[in-house]
Amino acid sequence: MKTIIKPSATIRQNYNEISKLCRETGEPVFLTKNGEGDLVVMDIATYDQREIQLELREKLVEIEEQRRAGISDIPARTVSNNLRALIKEKAHV
Repeated sequence: MKTIIKPSATIRQNYNEISKLCRETGEPVFLTKNGEGDLVVMDIATYDQREIQLELREKLVEIEEQRRAGISDIPARTVSNNLRALIKEKAHV
């Protein structure tokens, strides 16, 4: 992942350039104000994908916590089917 850093004035002066950069790279752009980190800007597709990944990780952590707590195992096929359904559902949102 390449870190892209721009001064905050760039978004006011060159919105289209920042928007295009986000879409083309799929990476967030970090904006600074007075030399300090201020905002992170990313295109909506990248944001949506990251949200899906975070949700899936949360589910996996939950499953692992249940396994460690001794809660009866969920068959791998069921977990796989549930994750596929979740991915499909999020892809159509």
